[in-house]
Amino acid sequence: MGTVKREYYEVLGVERTADGAVLKSAYRKLAMQYHPDRNEGDKDAEVRFKEVAEAYEVLKDDQRRALYDRHGHAAFENGGGARGGRGGFDFSSAFTDVFDDLFGEFMGRGRGPGGPQRAARGQDLRFDMELTLEEAFSGKEASIDVPTAAICETCEGTGAEAGAQPVTCTTCSGHGKVRAAQGFFTIERTCPTCQGAGRIIRNPCKACGGAGRVRKERKLQVRIPKGVEDGTRMRLAGEGEAGHRGGPNGDLYIFLSVAPHDIFKREGGDLFCRVPVSFATAALGGSIEVPTLDGEGADVKLPEGTQTGRQFRVRHKGMPGLRGEGQGDLYVEVTIETPVALTKKQKELLRQFDAGATEQNQPETHGFFARVKEFLAGAPKD
Repeated sequence: MGTVKREYYEVLGVERTADGAVLKSAYRKLAMQYHPDRNEGDKDAEVRFKEVAEAYEVLKDDQRRALYDRHGHAAFENGGGARGGRGGFDFSSAFTDVFDDLFGEFMGRGRGPGGPQRAARGQDLRFDMELTLEEAFSGKEASIDVPTAAICETCEGTGAEAGAQPVTCTTCSGHGKVRAAQGFFTIERTCPTCQGAGRIIRNPCKACGGAGRVRKERKLQVRIPKGVEDGTRMRLAGEGEAGHRGGPNGDLYIFLSVAPHDIFKREGGDLFCRVPVSFATAALGGSIEVPTLDGEGADVKLPEGTQTGRQFRVRHKGMPGLRGEGQGDLYVEVTIETPVALTKKQKELLRQFDAGATEQNQPETHGFFARVKEFLAGAPKD
């Protein structure tokens, strides 16, 4: 007594109402589980793999699924809708189709009604641009020359001479792929004659050599927005290389770098600068003018006794935010400049000042040396 053939829905472990997505998901899981490469020498796994492939091959097709739902396995016995082979089922053909369904998208190909993917998207391009900090602050209109592949104007991208048309490749019959059976598997590879195009150009365009594209330099106008940071990437859609055989253009990516500045250091939206001030100004207090990127400058008031390292904040004098999102601040750090090349009179005045200085005038100096004296007094004696 022969083995009873299981229902296809039972084989895949799905309900009879399962849609195509559920069928494919169930099939993928089981096909991976029972694939011969993962179960070498396991005859039961090989049988299960064939059973799963056969079930999915029938149920994924709406017409065959309708026949199966109405007549069961009898629909494909004795030539009823069969494609030949064991029990009215051509397993080798089904396996090839199923292999495509399972692995096709990972291999970067499609089996749609349009056949091979003759059109190919153009490559993306990268252009590096360096800006000054002033340009990053104000924004910039730039003209750049981009070396790229453009559509051949002579043949309008067809790759053929005027009046000539590409012909179907006889090696692959226009599919762009050729298949060869190797034991249990069917191997598919790019057609060696047409290199996957599915067509052959017998009279290639002399201007582009049949490529449909030519190398040229293109001039583009680019607007750099205010506030861009070092490492900002800009994408210009469709401004990359021309597509192959009528495919869409790639994109152009502009990578921006901002050169170091002699005065300012940038941290996000804020700017920092160090400003030297005279000993007298720091001691007596006063006003200093500091530079700003907008060219207007800013006055910073220093109180009496300003020390080196003290920071003063100037609001809204930093970098503008991208898309107009506010503006950073400018931080001014004071450094006290020690006088050099003093005259005899200046030296005498400083000696008089130092001689009359008190703890109140120089609290940090007196405080430090007082601590040093205490330390030395408490140090152990030899």
